[in-house]
Amino acid sequence: MSMSSAIRHLLSGTTLTASAHCDLPCGVYDPAQARLEAQSVKACMEKYAASSDADFKVRATTIKEERAELTKHHLWVLWTDYFKPEHLATYPELHDLFWKATKSAGEAKKTNDVAVADRLIAEIDQIAEIFWATKK
Repeated sequence: MSMSSAIRHLLSGTTLTASAHCDLPCGVYDPAQARLEAQSVKACMEKYAASSDADFKVRATTIKEERAELTKHHLWVLWTDYFKPEHLATYPELHDLFWKATKSAGEAKKTNDVAVADRLIAEIDQIAEIFWATKK
């Protein structure tokens, strides 16, 4: 949809519904995206701890916070776009796993405690295990 047609659509008062992580229902989902971002969060925490350069620490913190937000984004895409009610029926722990993982990603934005990043990665791994079981 072009910008002008999108504006006309908004002004018309009708509703436009989109339900894909990339604005195109491509059907491509993988928890690896969230895990890579979480690994980046952990690496930034480790680099922060190993450095005595104040400017580097600010940069590491900024990147860590961005990556933690991307982790949350990728988790929510899986939760809201990929998983369906039938998955929740089979894996009732999904809701709690996603809640914990997104909370851990949020906590990772506020700390440089590597244990938080390790917990986040472990939670994503649990989600990934269920994800791949649903793909069989």
